[in-house]
Order: sequence, then structure tokens, then C-alpha cells
Amino acid sequence: MEKKETVVVDSDLKGIIPLFFKNRESDIEVLKESLANKKYEKIEQIGHQLKGAGGSYGFDYISEIGKKIEDLASESNTIEIRQLINELESYVNTVEISYD
Repeated sequence: MEKKETVVVDSDLKGIIPLFFKNRESDIEVLKESLANKKYEKIEQIGHQLKGAGGSYGFDYISEIGKKIEDLASESNTIEIRQLINELESYVNTVEISYD
């Protein structure tokens, strides 16, 4: 069983966090499809978006993964990008949210 991380998020964001995670799930699917088709420019774009969005909502780990994906896409590093997509998917599926 994977260790669950708990992230404390501002209670003002409570209404939009479900949409935030729905969008991340969509990003993951697009990343997988883009990787399969070697569309590294699209992967780099999504990585950049993740980098900005994660921290804005209090999910620094998403930002970290986004930056790594963005950097690796410019190198066309398929193996490491795939690993990061899997890490992102695992995180999105297991993170617990607490509101302050």
C-alpha cells in the first residue's frame, strides 16, 4: 500500500479543488497519449502548466513533477517522462486534502 500524503489547502479553495484534480487527471491522459506519439512539445507545455498550477493551489509536489517533465521533454527523455507520469498519477490518486 502506498503512503498517502496529506496537503493542507486554504479553505477558500475547497469548491474548486475537485475541478483542479479532474483537470490533472485529464493532463495525465494527454501526457500518456502525447508520450506514445512522441509529441514532446505538448508534453513540455503540460509540464509547464503543472509547474505553475500545482503551487498555486498548495500542491508543491505537482509543481516539482511538472518542472521535471518540462525539462525532460526538451531532451525527449521518454523513460524518465513515463516514470514521472506514473508518479503524478499515483500522487493524484492517493493525496489526501485537509482544509484550514
